[in-house]
Amino acid sequence: MGAVTLRVADLDGMIRYYRDGVTLELLSHDGPVAVLGRGTTPIVILQHAPELKHASPRDAGLFHTAILLDTRQALATAIASVATRYPGTFTGSADHLVSEAFYFTDPEGNGVELYFDRDRSTWSWTHGTVEMATIYLDPNGYLHEHLGETGTAAVASGTGLGDAVVGHVHLSVGDVASAREFYVDRLGFETTAEMGDQALFVSAGGYHHHMAMNTWNSRGAGKRGLALGLGKVEILVPTADDLGELGERMAHFKVGTRDDGRTLAFDDPWANLVEVRAAQ
Repeated sequence: MGAVTLRVADLDGMIRYYRDGVTLELLSHDGPVAVLGRGTTPIVILQHAPELKHASPRDAGLFHTAILLDTRQALATAIASVATRYPGTFTGSADHLVSEAFYFTDPEGNGVELYFDRDRSTWSWTHGTVEMATIYLDPNGYLHEHLGETGTAAVASGTGLGDAVVGHVHLSVGDVASAREFYVDRLGFETTAEMGDQALFVSAGGYHHHMAMNTWNSRGAGKRGLALGLGKVEILVPTADDLGELGERMAHFKVGTRDDGRTLAFDDPWANLVEVRAAQ
């Protein structure tokens, strides 16, 4: 997964949250657009759009951007940083068997997950379905076990540890059947887990999930209007050939696309903009 673009009302405030709280680095800030990430990897792109209003919580859109940290200490450092600087934004935590996850809501209502993946050798698969669960994970115990002196020093200095990427993107959608038809049957992801008509998890290459869609808040939602919140989801495919094959696939299914020679862009059934580009 590539960077997630968010339309925001308070650009400076949102930069502070993702930089000083989540411990991303401000990679660039050009007028109304700020890019935050780690190293050279963009993770969140903020677009200033103060003329827009917030969507209803019942609308389709972003459920959360899930940021994958490369070590438990790096995750603990990010959690402690948010807890120190934005304590009111923590919403929960869970051991999902495949991962250890902590959840937040940014100052403009966008969901954020910070997580660490357990080793793939410990994931349990049955007939193409990965076993996931939601087991309570004590945040204070996690910090006590994994933060350490290095993490504590990083929190005090306002810096993060390790590498980070967008691990997956979770969307709110109107219904799971349409999500499956679009993201699996047309786009080509594989289903890795399902929760009846409530949630769908999909991936490529045997990951537990690169994207998820649920109806927990948005059942029956139609197409989104222009509003604050999710602006774009970016997907990376390995090569230009893969991008070309995807273009042919979408044309076969009569999905309208915009192709500028470098990226392939299209809307899902709820008008969430998805842009696919080749990683090399």
